[in-house]
Amino acid sequence: MNALARLRRSAAAVDAKTPATRDRALDGLRAVALLAVPFGHWMLGGFTTSPDGVLHNESPLSSLGFFAPLSWVLQMLGVFFLVGGYSSARSLTRAAERGASTTEWFRQRAVRLLRPVLGVAAVWALLVPLLGALGVPAGTVRTGTVLVVQPLWYIGIYLALTALTPLCVRVGRRLGGWAAAPLLAAVAVVDVLRYGPWAESVPSWLALVNLLPGWLFGYQLGVSWAQGRIHRAGAWLLALGGAALFTVLLTVFHYPASMVGVPGAARTNSHPPSLLVLALASVQCGAAMLLRERIGRALRRPLLWLPVVAVNLSAMTIFCWHQSAMFSVGALASALDTAVPGLTAAPDSLGWVLARLAWLPVFALVLTAIARYARRFDARWRLPRAWKAAVATAATLFAVHALGAL
Repeated sequence: MNALARLRRSAAAVDAKTPATRDRALDGLRAVALLAVPFGHWMLGGFTTSPDGVLHNESPLSSLGFFAPLSWVLQMLGVFFLVGGYSSARSLTRAAERGASTTEWFRQRAVRLLRPVLGVAAVWALLVPLLGALGVPAGTVRTGTVLVVQPLWYIGIYLALTALTPLCVRVGRRLGGWAAAPLLAAVAVVDVLRYGPWAESVPSWLALVNLLPGWLFGYQLGVSWAQGRIHRAGAWLLALGGAALFTVLLTVFHYPASMVGVPGAARTNSHPPSLLVLALASVQCGAAMLLRERIGRALRRPLLWLPVVAVNLSAMTIFCWHQSAMFSVGALASALDTAVPGLTAAPDSLGWVLARLAWLPVFALVLTAIARYARRFDARWRLPRAWKAAVATAATLFAVHALGAL
C-alpha cells in the first residue's frame, strides 16, 4: 500500500469515528486560528548573532514595512477567542445539564489549560542550567526564555475569560447580539484618552484598562453566537462595520499598521489591545460566522478533516512548544562562524523572507519531534503528589527567571 492510499485509509477511519453531532466548522476555525500563531511567530520573529556568539531576537517589522499587512492575516486572535467563547458557552450548558457546578466546570477547564503550560515551564527550568553547563551563552538562553514566555501569557488571558463565561452568558441573554458593544465602547474611550488631546496628562497605566474588554470582545461574540443571538445580518454588520472602522482608524487617526509590536515604535496595537485590534477582530469574527456552513461542508471530506483533527488534538502542544522549536534551530545556527540566511542573518531584506520560508518546514519538523514527547503533558498526569509539586515548583522558578529576563 503506497503512502497516499495509507493516508486515505487513515482519513476515512478518522472520519468514520467522528460523531455526526461534531461541529466540524468550529474545529476548522480553531485549527486555522491556532496554526496562525506559530506561522506568525516564525515569520515575524527573526534572530541576529552578536560578535560574541549570543543569539538575539530581531523583528523584520523594524525594516520590512510590507510585513505590517501580513500581520492582519496572521493575528487571528479574534477568531481564536470567538471559538473559545462559543465552545465555553456550549460546554457550560452541557455541564449544567449533567448537574455539574460552575466551579467544577471551571476547575476542569483550568486544569486542561494549565497542565501543558506547567509542563513546558518545568522542562525549561531544567534546560536553563543545562544549556549553561553545555556552554551556551547566557544571553542566548535568555533569548530562548523570552521566546517561550511570549505566547504563554495568552493562556492567562484565556483563563480569565473562561472564568467570566457565566457572566458573559447572562449578558448575552440580556443584550443578545449587542452584548460585545459595551466592550468596544470601553476600548474606544480609553484610546481617546491615551491618544487624544489629553494624552500628556493621562497616566500610562490607563492603557491596561483595555486588557479585559479588548480580549473579551471576541470571546463575548462567541458566547452570543453560541446562544443563537447573532444571525447572518449581525455577521455582515460585524464584518462590514469592522472593515469600515479599521479603514478609518488607519487612514484618518493614523493607528500603527502592524497588529503586533514593532521594536522602537512609540505606539503598539497589541499590548494592550487598541481599538484597531477590535476592528480587525470584528471583521474576522463576522467572516467566520458567514463562512461557517461552507467550512463545515468542506470538512466533510476525510482528507481535509484529518489535519483539522490532528491540529486540534495537539493544540496546546503546538501553542506551548512552537517557539522552542524555532529557538532550537536558531541556537544551533548561532554556533556557526557565519550568519545563516533566514535564520541568524539580519531580517531586513526580501532575501531573508524567502530564506525564512524555506526554514519553516524545518521548524515544523522539530516541533513534530518535540510534540512526540511533549503531548503527554496534555493528558492527565499519573504522577505522585510529590512529583506534581516538583513540576509546579520548577515551573514557578522558570517563570521568575523568564520575567526577570523580559
